Amino acid sequence: MELYTPVLVLALIAAAFALFSLVMSAGVGPRRYNRAKLDSYECGIEPTPQPMGGGRFPVKYFITAMLFIIFDIEIVFLYPWAVHFDELRVYGLIEMVLFIATVFIAYVYVWRRGGLDWD
Repeated sequence: MELYTPVLVLALIAAAFALFSLVMSAGVGPRRYNRAKLDSYECGIEPTPQPMGGGRFPVKYFITAMLFIIFDIEIVFLYPWAVHFDELRVYGLIEMVLFIATVFIAYVYVWRRGGLDWD
């Protein structure tokens, strides 16, 4: 248990700081509420009312963001390979060439299908 004592102390200090910050901001902060402060903020543009049920919502930007996240996660797999490159030798090189080839094929597929077009 002695090994976990510093971790528990740090967790208690972090929790106390979070609780202290919440209490102090509620107690000391200004309470001048008006319509503009309570309204949602959308980059300076007046928010438009949404139809009942949500209406149609374009998901093109979210699909593009997910594609970038997927490709970024795949690229993260290059770091362990770069660290242990000397130990893996030819087998590691062949495996990484196959991995990069599949990432490249997926990228070309998404590009040809128009997944990266913003129009």
